[in-house]
Amino acid sequence: MGPDNSAPPATAPSARPATAPAAPPTAPTDPAARRDQAVRAAVEQGLVGPDLPLAGLLDVTGVRASAAALRTAFDEVTAPGTPVLHAFAVKAAPLVPVLRLLSAAGVGAEVASPGELALARAAGVPPTHTVLDSPAKTPAELREALALGIAVNADNAQELARIDALVRSAPTRSPLGIRVNPQVGGGAIEALSTATATSKFGVPLRDEGAREWLVRAYLDRPWLTRLHTHSGSQGMPLELMAGGVAATYALAEEINDRAGRRQIDTLDLGGGLPVNFASDEETPTHADYARLLRHEVPELLDGRYGLVTEFGRSLLAKHGTLLARVEYVKSAGGRGIALTHAGVQVATRTVYVPESWPLRIAAYDAEGRPKPGPAVRQDIAGPACFAGDLLARDRELPPLEQGDYVAVLDTGAYCFAHHYSYNSLVRPGIHGFVADPREAGGAVRFGVVREPQSVAEVVAEAGGGVRDALREL
Repeated sequence: MGPDNSAPPATAPSARPATAPAAPPTAPTDPAARRDQAVRAAVEQGLVGPDLPLAGLLDVTGVRASAAALRTAFDEVTAPGTPVLHAFAVKAAPLVPVLRLLSAAGVGAEVASPGELALARAAGVPPTHTVLDSPAKTPAELREALALGIAVNADNAQELARIDALVRSAPTRSPLGIRVNPQVGGGAIEALSTATATSKFGVPLRDEGAREWLVRAYLDRPWLTRLHTHSGSQGMPLELMAGGVAATYALAEEINDRAGRRQIDTLDLGGGLPVNFASDEETPTHADYARLLRHEVPELLDGRYGLVTEFGRSLLAKHGTLLARVEYVKSAGGRGIALTHAGVQVATRTVYVPESWPLRIAAYDAEGRPKPGPAVRQDIAGPACFAGDLLARDRELPPLEQGDYVAVLDTGAYCFAHHYSYNSLVRPGIHGFVADPREAGGAVRFGVVREPQSVAEVVAEAGGGVRDALREL
């Protein structure tokens, strides 16, 4: 028995949702101006200070604008009426209020674990706007997704066999597909490249016998109606991303031709649009990528296929700022060192692989105002007890002083919610902000996304409630 197709698939891409709410009319249109305004307000309102030396600030206006720009980018290149589901990659910012904000802006959720699915459900993201991807799904994960009607992309032949058994045992309305690795090559960051010849993700399309196996898998299972790829990542050229999509589209056409009908009705294009970490400019844009797809694979966008995207970093990164208090300033070997509370615990990739993940730093004085003065070379160090805990090495910045603040820019994705518990450092609070149009001058209004973690919570997570568990063995 296959999936229950007596009703439209619950997770098929839906018609384009209504336009998301516009940003407050008095909010500054320049992201840098909004950031400066938010930093000053965070200091004045006590969100950071001697007792709370680190906080995350999320520009809600910017997030809404990015969600709207993504939707517009694909609206402009697809045929009218083309079903398109944009699903946010929850791993980029696994925070319930963020998922709820994006859902209200017409963006669903792409999840890759039971925890991420639980977060999406807690945020109210409907099953119709949820996609499950992961290279290591458990039977329980699959069973839950199929019961809810969530779209599932099988990663490999063994997982497909597991799904076979599940759909025989109980009907499902989940749209089902297979992830393929188009093997188009990697980008500048090897650890993130998902479309290399030996990538752990998906069925390797160019391996001997793999293409015919894929075609046969679909012909034997009329209920497989989707095909998924994800070749994008930070450091990946757009041309290679588009090449991966083109290869997957060609496979879909071959399967449909051999089936004698349009069995595959939806292509999941994945995400992975790179982000510019060198300036405030958002480049490349979702529109750049959508236009490239129109040029390279025009038939993909003519309405014959529904589409799914899974962008994460490109929707959130530019709209986040980690604000850290400078605890001490010292000099070593003739170079200044600003010791702050932002380091490996919140920017793990930057500390361990700085050449691949450089982050910009902005300097603010003790009152949260942009710091003036001639730039001098200095290190920006974090609080962890190892020498390499540096966010910036030999960086030119205005001279920092004790009590000043550093803003770590472009940290809205893979920093806020990916805390690394080195030295049992507490997780910082996260606050969304907008300029309030109800007050003169557009005063900044904050909303708590996540409360700061307490030391008591650190103790509880470290087994404080079962402290004698080992002694009693």
